[in-house]
Amino acid sequence: MNVDECKIEILLYSTLGCHLCEQAADLIHPYGAVVLKIVEIADDPELVARYGLRIPVAARATGQELDWPFDAAAFERWLAR
Repeated sequence: MNVDECKIEILLYSTLGCHLCEQAADLIHPYGAVVLKIVEIADDPELVARYGLRIPVAARATGQELDWPFDAAAFERWLAR
């Protein structure tokens, strides 16, 4: 098993110019066990409808979502679930 197989992929629903989204990405980046992928919601009307008022939102492949605001402790608890 290689190192990348042990990493958790996190999607961060975001949009250009969202300073809260930048804060969330900065909070998540230091976690070595996480692969962060930024999802631009502005390109998809369904994503805008779902996340437009909630961004930034972190999501896992399991369907679990973590809405902003969250701090490092809340993010770690969410990852541990």
